[in-house]
Amino acid sequence: MMAVIRLDNVSKSYGETVVLENVSLTIEDNEFLAVVGPSGAGKTTLLRMLLSQEAPSSGRILIDDAPIAAEPMPDRGVVFQRYSVLPHRTVIRNVMTGPEWLAAPFTGRVMGRARAALKSRARNMLDRVGLGDHATLYPAQLSGGQQQRLAIAQALMMNPKVLLLDEPFGALDPATRRAMHRLVLGLWAEHKMTVVMITHDLSEAFHLGTRVVAVEKRRHDPHAPHRYGSVITTDFDAKPRLARQIARAPA
Repeated sequence: MMAVIRLDNVSKSYGETVVLENVSLTIEDNEFLAVVGPSGAGKTTLLRMLLSQEAPSSGRILIDDAPIAAEPMPDRGVVFQRYSVLPHRTVIRNVMTGPEWLAAPFTGRVMGRARAALKSRARNMLDRVGLGDHATLYPAQLSGGQQQRLAIAQALMMNPKVLLLDEPFGALDPATRRAMHRLVLGLWAEHKMTVVMITHDLSEAFHLGTRVVAVEKRRHDPHAPHRYGSVITTDFDAKPRLARQIARAPA
């Protein structure tokens, strides 16, 4: 299950306001790309285009050399900073919801052996993200970190080729954030996904990413601040740093 993403001269405008300008970028299969930049630079707009919640104003986005679907599809999972869990469903029902709607789009519910198999898979996923003992609870009974684990489990249940993370750890305390970093790195290695993470935290970007790109405006017109959009100003390969970390890790 490969996922090579290519952006060819992608621009995005809203009316006369240019947000992103001629962005060209190739994201390799199983890469963990961290995107950083100041507020308003278009980082989330870029992520929304990768999810197909937004369409480029010009240019094109390809996944494995095929044009990206015009609407969100199961091949791309997403985790937002604000948890996308369903408050009226238990933890395990939250994790089962996506696959149920995919299998039964009219009823949103599978039955018999298919339901038993899905429930077993959901329990395994909850065990993997450390929520195995919380299956019957509701999201309101979980901490912030646990709700974020639930959101990640929801995304992974769809077996995405690409996992999109939109500032997913910004609202967490430092200890919980570190635990989530370990979880995401483990799941990334286990599932062999391509990951694109938006973050404003440089240390987080360099800790998690195999590659870090910075998005910001290079050109400014004080008389027409909307005239120019952000571009990629820095593209840093963090793989050598990651290799050194692994080499220093205790056996």
